[in-house]
Amino acid sequence: MAVEEQDIPTGEAAPAPPIAPTPHPIEERLAHLADLKSQALHAGSPAAVERQHSRGKLTARERLEKLLDPGSFVELDMLARHRAHGFGIENNRPLTDGVVTGWGTIDGRKVFVFSQDFTVFGGALGEVFAEKIHKVMDLAESVGAPMIGINDGAGARIQEGVVSLASYGGIFHRNVKSSGVIPQISVIMGPCAGGAVYSPAMTDFIFMVKGTSHMFITGPDVVKTVTGEDVTQEELGGAMTHASKSGVATFVCDDEESCLEQVRYLVSFLPANNLEDPPYFPPEDPVDRSCDEIIGLIPDAPNKPYDMKKVVADVVDDGDFFEVFPFYAMNIICGFARIDGHVVGLVGNQPQVLAGCLDIDASEKAAHFVRTCDAFNVPLVTFVDVPGFLPGTDQEYGGIIRHGAKLLYAYCEATVPRVQVITRKGYGGAYVVMNSKSIGADLAFAWPSAEVAVMGPQGAVNIIFRKEIEAAPDTETRRAELIEEYTERFANPYNAAERGYVDDVIDPRETRRVLARSLEMLRTKKEHLPQRKHGNVPL
Repeated sequence: MAVEEQDIPTGEAAPAPPIAPTPHPIEERLAHLADLKSQALHAGSPAAVERQHSRGKLTARERLEKLLDPGSFVELDMLARHRAHGFGIENNRPLTDGVVTGWGTIDGRKVFVFSQDFTVFGGALGEVFAEKIHKVMDLAESVGAPMIGINDGAGARIQEGVVSLASYGGIFHRNVKSSGVIPQISVIMGPCAGGAVYSPAMTDFIFMVKGTSHMFITGPDVVKTVTGEDVTQEELGGAMTHASKSGVATFVCDDEESCLEQVRYLVSFLPANNLEDPPYFPPEDPVDRSCDEIIGLIPDAPNKPYDMKKVVADVVDDGDFFEVFPFYAMNIICGFARIDGHVVGLVGNQPQVLAGCLDIDASEKAAHFVRTCDAFNVPLVTFVDVPGFLPGTDQEYGGIIRHGAKLLYAYCEATVPRVQVITRKGYGGAYVVMNSKSIGADLAFAWPSAEVAVMGPQGAVNIIFRKEIEAAPDTETRRAELIEEYTERFANPYNAAERGYVDDVIDPRETRRVLARSLEMLRTKKEHLPQRKHGNVPL
């Protein structure tokens, strides 16, 4: 059909079809970057992630989400890949290389983190893996913020040989460099074996999870081959083994989520670094509250046990006592609390276990805690009810002299405010070791029930009056009379108060008020030590 002339505009060309805009080159690069980051976020295969979940374990990133404030995590080295060759490893180069590193916040306070990813190479450490950890550890130390490491790995990456071992050395060196400078916290959430255990061992606190956390130098198979012992992973290096037998684990939790919540809680008691004070929270518990429950806790006889934890709970803010090493060396208790909103470290003999005697394990446990508090500006309050050091050949052969000296050394070198409260027995060298005035306690208080002496009445009488008792017509009657006389004269706090070794004898109900005032007065304490490279701890 012919087109009429008037249908074609004169002097105008027909409209051209629309041309699609050329994409900006950066768009392609951004798409590539997004793809790489997606690969990094899903570095482990779906099957590996499923296996992780089937064992009751979270993935590396899920753990960081639970640990840190929502949206606060900033990742470093997300696009890192290993550069190793041999045994076919060059054909498998996943992004992140098996560890997630960076920083974030806990209750708004900055922390640095690494989280080993068991879904990539089984969390085994290689050169790039270690370089990522080195970088984040260096940043934590340089800016002065806590370092939290989540361990879930198979140890050194065998394919990378000696490079892996040297890479561990770099971590260990940084652990020591940061010791006493920033809080270091290790969270064991899977296997941690061989040389890998030594980094957590040099940190300040170790968390483990029942059933899924394992730490050992050599595994069950090697143990059986070398020694013939048949032992399971859980028996050899499980959470409760290290919490109750070896004293390696500071805290034990039932599952990973509660463990990470406990890590957050611990951080609330710690300063960011050794130049800062621990966080202060305005108290709701009245500072001048009377500790009325204490009266009911004091036994009517000197040899009856009572629970020192209940004494502590009645004194501190809201009864909130965060105990460390609760399953190890239970004849002494250690932990964090607050008095008038300020953090304190509490140490106390536990009369319910071994009558509160000091032994090898208790001395080491308390010494570690005292030194940790001193490093991070946490004042120390010591509740004393100690009949002495535990006697026996096992203790002597095991080195109770050397181990007991660790606690003595720890208190002597501590420069934070130090307050002693003698609740009942304070006998012999053990009394001196438990933060007495003679080794530098700033203030010492005693309850009227306190007994401060070289030894208990029975032992003292048997030594001092041995000949007199033997010559008496009725030895038992005479011994009883002398014990009663000695008890009346020496088994009290007043001789010590007369000489100034006790600053005051107080009503137990006033303990909270007295401690709050004492710690407030001591808050500006300064102590200058002689210049030296370091002391020689009796290790």
